[in-house]
Amino acid sequence: MIKYYVLDTNVLLHSPYAMTAFNEHTVIIPEVVLEELDRFKSETSERGTNSRLVSRMIDNFRTQGNLLTGVALNEQGGLMRIESNHLDTPMPPYWEKGKHDNRILQVCKGLAEDNLDTILVSRDTNMRVKASIIGIHAEDFRNEKVASVEEQYTGRAIVYTSSEIIDTFHQNDSNVLDPDKLQVFDEASHRMTPIELVTNQFLLIRSSDNDRHTALGRFDGQKVVQLQYRSRNPFGVSPRNVGQVFMQECLMLSAEEAPLVIIKGPAGTAKTFYSLAVGLYNHLDCRPRAYHHLLICRPNVPMDEDLGFLPGSEQDKIDPYMRAIRDNLFTLMSSHNITEPKEIEQAEDTVQMLFDKRIVQTEALAYQRGRSLQKYWIILDEMQNSTPRQAKGVITRPGLGTKIILLGDPEQIDHPFLDSRTNGLVYAAEKMKGSNLCFQVTLNHDECERSPLAAEASLRL
Repeated sequence: MIKYYVLDTNVLLHSPYAMTAFNEHTVIIPEVVLEELDRFKSETSERGTNSRLVSRMIDNFRTQGNLLTGVALNEQGGLMRIESNHLDTPMPPYWEKGKHDNRILQVCKGLAEDNLDTILVSRDTNMRVKASIIGIHAEDFRNEKVASVEEQYTGRAIVYTSSEIIDTFHQNDSNVLDPDKLQVFDEASHRMTPIELVTNQFLLIRSSDNDRHTALGRFDGQKVVQLQYRSRNPFGVSPRNVGQVFMQECLMLSAEEAPLVIIKGPAGTAKTFYSLAVGLYNHLDCRPRAYHHLLICRPNVPMDEDLGFLPGSEQDKIDPYMRAIRDNLFTLMSSHNITEPKEIEQAEDTVQMLFDKRIVQTEALAYQRGRSLQKYWIILDEMQNSTPRQAKGVITRPGLGTKIILLGDPEQIDHPFLDSRTNGLVYAAEKMKGSNLCFQVTLNHDECERSPLAAEASLRL
């Protein structure tokens, strides 16, 4: 049965290709949505870009047929049409007539009264609630949604095998392990079952008869191999838990082996700190240098109220968003027990030197479009505040020899229109799952190493 999906403006502003995602069904765009799109088209933000893109798409459809009667969207029979009728459809008298949201709801109600199977698609929770008040079925746009945080891919698993197999695996660095000999504990049935591994998935291998007898490995798509960099200390940093061992392995692999690394985890798990440490190690300690520069980008989304327009150059404007990077670099360039003003000043000068010599560069995420970066170590921090489109845009930027590291905590989102299932970090993680070129690891709350307070807060708050 054909369904009629009425798209709210916020869906198109977030996902400009949303109108093409409904297969054989009909997409309805109320004429008031065009007015709202027109209001945003002059913005230089991603919202403005998406508004202009949607407008061009609709204009292109206009040349293919009559927008009021319907234009073909695909070969499956899907149609898109502009709806300007149902002006006299009665609405609750206390709802403001001139409000755009109420006009969209009026279109939905008018279509439903014409006995059409009508569904409102909106990212606005209040809009969906109001739709239910007048008897209209409403849904969020799920095309770019991934699983809930608890069900998302973590890049790691706990598996079980016999002590004899673990001993054999430990005997030689070149030894491998047959994945068919591994099992996983099924919580539902309370018994061991075979496990289906994902390419580049990290494994904590435990003995089925001695829980303390363990090994670490990685499934390369065919067999379980040993970790290459477990005993390394890049830039003097040592892993303190299993999650950080897996993270170090991801980061230490070359750009040819692992051009994309995605690391998720709560605050205090050293995601940014470790990424900077390995990047500096590759640039300052290794010869020949694998990477020419370290480039750090973050979405410009403030945690609190917006400060408004900042004066100065591009660098002056993004510096407030990069203070966490300087904090981590200061820690890397100094020992934890320095107290003398001269030592502190020397560490600060060293950090400034990294920026002055452009060893470390910081730029806005928005300025990466169109670039092709060769031999860069790129850290994309706080990517839970990016949209799927932004994530895709920056992941497709690297040239030869460039390594991209996406970092973030899916549960700490400051972007008003994103959540733990729709942000660019988790979208990229789920879409790249199983790729030979992508390595992922999610650190747990109990792997927080920043301070006892950070560890306690990450669990309680």
